[in-house]
Amino acid sequence: MSYRTHKMVSNVNTGVFFLLVKFVICSSRNLHATINPTIGAPWPMPQKYTPTGNVYQIEPSSFRFEATGETCDILTSAFDRYKQIIFGTTLKFQPYHGSHNGNALTSASVKVKSECAKFPSLESDESYDLVVSASGITINANEVWGALRGLETFSQIIVRRSLQYFINGTTVTDFPRFQHRGMLIDTSRHFLSVDVIKEHIEAMAQNKFNVLHWHIVDDPSFPYTSAAFPEMSQKGSYPGAGHIYTASNVLDIIGFARMRGIRVIPEFDTPGHTQSWGKGIPDLLTKCYSKGVFDGSYGPVDPSKNTTYTFLETFFGDVANTFPDQYIHLGGDEVSFGCWQSNPDIKTFMSKMSFGTSYSKLEQYYMQSLLNIIGKKLNKGYLIWQEVIDNGAMVQPDTVVEVWKGGYVEELAKVTKLGYKTLLSSCWYLNYISYGDDWRKYYACDPQQFNGTDAQKKLIIGGETCMWGEFVDNTNLIARFWPRAAAVGERLWSDMSVKNTAEAAPRLEEHRCRMVSRGFAAEPVNGPGYCPEEYTKF
Repeated sequence: MSYRTHKMVSNVNTGVFFLLVKFVICSSRNLHATINPTIGAPWPMPQKYTPTGNVYQIEPSSFRFEATGETCDILTSAFDRYKQIIFGTTLKFQPYHGSHNGNALTSASVKVKSECAKFPSLESDESYDLVVSASGITINANEVWGALRGLETFSQIIVRRSLQYFINGTTVTDFPRFQHRGMLIDTSRHFLSVDVIKEHIEAMAQNKFNVLHWHIVDDPSFPYTSAAFPEMSQKGSYPGAGHIYTASNVLDIIGFARMRGIRVIPEFDTPGHTQSWGKGIPDLLTKCYSKGVFDGSYGPVDPSKNTTYTFLETFFGDVANTFPDQYIHLGGDEVSFGCWQSNPDIKTFMSKMSFGTSYSKLEQYYMQSLLNIIGKKLNKGYLIWQEVIDNGAMVQPDTVVEVWKGGYVEELAKVTKLGYKTLLSSCWYLNYISYGDDWRKYYACDPQQFNGTDAQKKLIIGGETCMWGEFVDNTNLIARFWPRAAAVGERLWSDMSVKNTAEAAPRLEEHRCRMVSRGFAAEPVNGPGYCPEEYTKF
């Protein structure tokens, strides 16, 4: 057995912060690492982060936040929440290196320049400045969403030693690299409770994600309660109590997310992935035939019927009224043509429309009709999976295309060349798990690493992690997401130059323990080690 110890110094004035990585190489195993975490280092790394050697004490019993600019319920709620996050733990950090000046800081001034918007949007300004000095603590932001991100960074650079709290003198100038930093959850393949979804949203906020992509229905179940078509959840959800989201449940989740600066974008994927839809809406799905006879099975939505589009307009009208975000995700992926090809009515429609035998043209016809309903009649924007563009549908200029398949480097170049805003999720499917520190491969993936012009790369508005639900439910959603998703969070927030995994590992180790101390079942990511406060469920 041989050992290598390597000390690394951050690219900022480290003050009390240090990184220590001890690599242990075992002849019978792959490389393993025991990571000594940093102390009070933020995650994700801010755009400009300058800690000093000056250490100040904070007195929790008298500490308060003060709004010195615009204020609203989002900000006042955040003040209460962050006092609990900062001072409500029992975490005992390792001894703090340095000495404080004896003068405790008792308040933080938070100044928001603009009147609070009701809901976050793609255009929201999340920038902020944070200064900690002998004269006090200040957070300045143009919008309330930036103040929320500044409060999170502030909470992370506070450390506790025994019963005392300390903070390093620090200057931060920060803003996200990408506007859209999303996380997909799937509530069809396994149901996720409202409480677990809210716990996940809280974790998102503490990692500076800002979009919950809610893949709410799919083939296995339809848990969404539609005001216009309540029979869809009554007949299409999993049996038994507690497997649907009522209108009040949905509004509760949207409101909870709003307070944390997180958009909720629902996905209702059609024309495929709709088996559960057909249980509540007769004649919506295509009847499948075998040897000229209906065989009792159903395929995708039937695009040949006028009643299909009447239904879609009413259904999505309800969705548009329920979800305040400007965007709806319309899916459009993985449409199997087999059932369409077997149906005599579809064949007649194909002939009438001069589609010949090109069922991709039929799919394009369906998607174009749906996009017209959403964009022109309901005045909503939409996100779509890449297949819609690959199959040639005409879409609105502000459409957001999500790239999820292999060969994503070429696809990013193709879609941005067409002029569309683009998201990447291909390399961030966290439902796939493997032994070891797989966060490193997520950390290495970058949405702008493709051959294209600067104008094309500006069309990349961010990316999403995806957690498909075949093997994920209430029991493991948090642990499977966190802190692996934090690696994606830093890639989407921090500067492109922040990409050294050796420097990131100690900060991620600390951040994982920070999440554990805050009550999240965040799994180990760097091999052997421990947290000063280990996770307990109760």
